[in-house]
Amino acid sequence: MTQVLQPPGWARPKGYANGVAVRGRQVFVAGMIGWDGQGQFHTDDLAGQVRQALHNVVAVLAEAGAKPEHIVRMTWYVTDKREYLREAREIGAIYRAVIGSFEVAMTAVQVAALIEDRAKVEIEVTAVIPD
Repeated sequence: MTQVLQPPGWARPKGYANGVAVRGRQVFVAGMIGWDGQGQFHTDDLAGQVRQALHNVVAVLAEAGAKPEHIVRMTWYVTDKREYLREAREIGAIYRAVIGSFEVAMTAVQVAALIEDRAKVEIEVTAVIPD
């Protein structure tokens, strides 16, 4: 069971939680980028890369018997903050379609570049499978 940590009087964040508390088996997913399982990019579109990166996250979680609802923390690294904000509505719809509408502690950071030149986003995940 996930306990959302929301201090009294704080504005409720949109699309994520300030913090969560859980018990169980921890699963750590390395940064997933927008290429497929064979290391091939099919788009240079940020939203398309987000979709693929999230599908990659789900595939790795499944190897541990975890599901998207077990995600408790995500860190997103994007190469262009303005592009991310411009596509936020579409990215949000993709997130809900692939991951769901779960409350997750989340951070998004703009970085100068990612190791793979075509990558526009990299997403790290921590999940906890309840006891």
